[in-house]
Amino acid sequence: AKAQGGGMLLALLGWISSCVTTFVPLWKNLNLDLNELEVWNMGLWQVCITQEEGVVECQAHGSFLALPPELRISRLLMCLSNGLGLLGCLLAALGLDGWRACEDKPGRKRRLLLGGGATLGMAGITTLVPVSWVAYNTVLDFWDETVPDIVPRWEFGEATFLGWFAGAFLAASGLLLACSARSTTTATPLAPACHRAPAARGLAGGHHLHPKNADLVI
Repeated sequence: AKAQGGGMLLALLGWISSCVTTFVPLWKNLNLDLNELEVWNMGLWQVCITQEEGVVECQAHGSFLALPPELRISRLLMCLSNGLGLLGCLLAALGLDGWRACEDKPGRKRRLLLGGGATLGMAGITTLVPVSWVAYNTVLDFWDETVPDIVPRWEFGEATFLGWFAGAFLAASGLLLACSARSTTTATPLAPACHRAPAARGLAGGHHLHPKNADLVI
């Protein structure tokens, strides 16, 4: 029960964090040397500029096909991760021991818990892959020697770290829930020996039930 509760808590935290990572424009940060009071932030859907006065101006990316490959595929994978995370939470919740659904069918509850754990694990992978890919390209661009040092370079944004935590939470929750399902026993208890029919007991010990008949034989 504790493993299932911990797994569901991690699953919810990971799913919420993954949804926030998908839509916030904080995947990359850029500080301009010419104007240090202006910060650029890039996400999967838009680019935002924060001015000195705290004014934020955002502009959506022009065309999906015009985006770099890592941003295009990251959009698809993050949306897939959000859907898988929600589906995994629902399946795992129906398979929990404390849930009344399918109480008379423990085998089905076990399969639901296993399916929810596997789905959450897939959600964790589809979160870690795009975040790590964007981070890898950011590192390559930052240390690109062909670009002059005067040119500003993008750095990691807060959403990158949040995405790593989200993927780790989802993967850990899937592992916990799957392990808790494997440890659940669904064997049918055996009937006690005292529930045997009285006739069977009489046949088993018949030579002790009629001592008086011994004199008649003699």
